Amino acid sequence: MKTGELIEALWQATTETVYMVGISMIIAIVFGTVLGLLLYITASPLLHKNKVVNAISGFVINIIRSIPFIILLVLLYPFTDFLLHTTIGAKAVTVPLTVAAVAFLARLVEGAFSEIDKGVIEASLAMGASVKYIIFDVLLVEALPGIVRAITVTLISIIGYSSMAGTVGGGGIGDLAIRYGYQRYQTDILIITVILLVVVVQLIQMVGERIAVNLTKK
Repeated sequence: MKTGELIEALWQATTETVYMVGISMIIAIVFGTVLGLLLYITASPLLHKNKVVNAISGFVINIIRSIPFIILLVLLYPFTDFLLHTTIGAKAVTVPLTVAAVAFLARLVEGAFSEIDKGVIEASLAMGASVKYIIFDVLLVEALPGIVRAITVTLISIIGYSSMAGTVGGGGIGDLAIRYGYQRYQTDILIITVILLVVVVQLIQMVGERIAVNLTKK
């Protein structure tokens, strides 16, 4: 592959990866945070403990998290085809990526809420604070640094999942690495894609940690 063709292929692959990871993470941040909050609240005797809701939610999340992503891709083929009328390309991969990201993030967010000092919640309840106030002005504020770290870890994991999506024609950097670097034995392309992924992951980790540290100081 010539230099010009390589640059064009890398640009297209990077664009596809940003698209599918970006869409998946935007949805996951909303629903993953809500689901993580639901898991925490329904397990807390101080708020709205509900063993049934907690057990069902936790069971579904555990099932999704226990399935290797490459298998999840195949299992969700019918749902993806029903929803988007296609099972290949970056657009189709957003469906299994989103499902995986929501489940992954929900557990991490639940952990972030669990680290909050229960004394803070008890003090708020003692002052007559409503559950709505506790959720938005206590839980989310106190857990924000942890939630940012959870989002960072999830984003990095989803980038890895998106690379695996290349094995089934999902497009992106992983697809480029497999089609040219592995199947056509073009080691230089394989090395370039690996370096690109490593650099991106390191940048995400640095930015995410910096944001979390700044929020902790506040």
